[in-house]
Amino acid sequence: MKAAEFRSMSVSEIDTKIKELSIELFKYRMQLATNQLEKFHKLKELKRDIARANSILGEIKRAQQ
Repeated sequence: MKAAEFRSMSVSEIDTKIKELSIELFKYRMQLATNQLEKFHKLKELKRDIARANSILGEIKRAQQ
């Protein structure tokens, strides 16, 4: 996802999206461990999306203070 998409979401929506992405990342890591993973690039994308969402969540929380 792009940063603009995260910025258009509310805090609770971002939290929910982070949880969804974390679960998906866990599934891909399990596939990697069992040599079933075909889309290696998804690991990198998911990590970056989670980091991007956490960064924007921090920006929003700092702006609210």
